[in-house]
Amino acid sequence: MTHKITKTDAEWRAELAPEQYRILREHGTERAFTSPLNAEKSPGMYKCAGCGTDLFAAAAKFDSGTGWPSYFAPLSKDAVSEHVDKSWFSTRTEVRCATCEGHLGHVFPDGPNPTGLRYCMNGVALKFDPDKT
Repeated sequence: MTHKITKTDAEWRAELAPEQYRILREHGTERAFTSPLNAEKSPGMYKCAGCGTDLFAAAAKFDSGTGWPSYFAPLSKDAVSEHVDKSWFSTRTEVRCATCEGHLGHVFPDGPNPTGLRYCMNGVALKFDPDKT
């Protein structure tokens, strides 16, 4: 079971950069093709920018052409949580960090094998930790 992290709004505002706060806590979306993580191809781990939880292995990353870092699967089924999102005049599946409930992005059923899923994440919601080996 994931250990939950709960903080006040003031604590999140003090710890996160303004754009990180907007994305992670207010469920915002960064502009496409603005994250340096979109082009990152090194081995390593993508972590939640809010709490540092390991979310996606670099081996699961692929170039979706959408302008956001995309993955075919999270590190584990317990790393993220999924929620119905009925904003923007449609129904989508929102993806959050299971530890701190920070908004990461959305998952769509148009990804590559082996899952057929595309976890389309906001780069500002992630931190990349490259392999040191």
